[in-house]
Amino acid sequence: MSTTRSRRRLSKSIPDIPGPVRDTRRPKLTFPGGACDCHAHIFGPETKLLPKTHFVPPDCPLPDYLRMLRTIGCERAVLVQPSVYGTDNSAIAAAIRSGALALRGVAVVSENVTDRELEDLHAAGFRGIRINVASGTPGLKLEHAPRLAARIKPLGWHLQFYLNFHPEHEAELGRLPVNVVIDHFGRIPAADGVAAPRFQALLRLLRREHCWAKLMGPYFVSDEYPRYPDLVPLAQAMVQAAPERVLWGTDWPHPSARQKMPNDGDLADMLTEWVPNDAQRNRILVDNPQRLYGFN
Repeated sequence: MSTTRSRRRLSKSIPDIPGPVRDTRRPKLTFPGGACDCHAHIFGPETKLLPKTHFVPPDCPLPDYLRMLRTIGCERAVLVQPSVYGTDNSAIAAAIRSGALALRGVAVVSENVTDRELEDLHAAGFRGIRINVASGTPGLKLEHAPRLAARIKPLGWHLQFYLNFHPEHEAELGRLPVNVVIDHFGRIPAADGVAAPRFQALLRLLRREHCWAKLMGPYFVSDEYPRYPDLVPLAQAMVQAAPERVLWGTDWPHPSARQKMPNDGDLADMLTEWVPNDAQRNRILVDNPQRLYGFN
């Protein structure tokens, strides 16, 4: 057995990525009441990793995440199932059930998920399915989206896509009969600029009334750490294209940041550059997530 494979099976004791910055800086920006972090993950020993994963996380449990949220001023959050846990969504379900914060979940499911399983996830507080096309850990594929969309439409759910967005995806995702959410800036390099064909296709998609995007994970698409100035025009263009359908998230605990590990207080303050208008920023932090995730 290879050393790498052995390490994967001992995943609980040998993390191979760094944890988040524990001393979160209080941001200069004051978040409005009801502000929501729309994208984060939790990791802990209660959930087993898949046999083969593209990273092994350190423990990053719910209490650590809530401590960060209190520091930056978020009162709501959306936990997204990490690909390394496969379809075992129990950690997020337990977090929602704890009542520690107003939480919603985005699940990972199998292509053959049953109606009963979907109904149980809905009752547990999940409001969408993530399709991790670009993940290093295999999961659902883009071809599964139409059938899943038809299955979840009665629940009022959405499909969230982690993918390397290209112009051909515009029509494919635009045809889906449910809300579509693009995360991580569609993994379009910021250095390509607003005029890049891939980014222009993303903007056209976002102008459709069922298409949403998350401003999050700048380290996925830019090397200009830590403030990522090359992302400012892209973020502003996305807000202009879909002011009522743009969301914001931290991506805590930042499993893909590695050497570009951010302080979440800095990420919060970057919103003043990405979204300079107070009213629009409040819409992104409060109103938009309330509509998509059904917060009370």
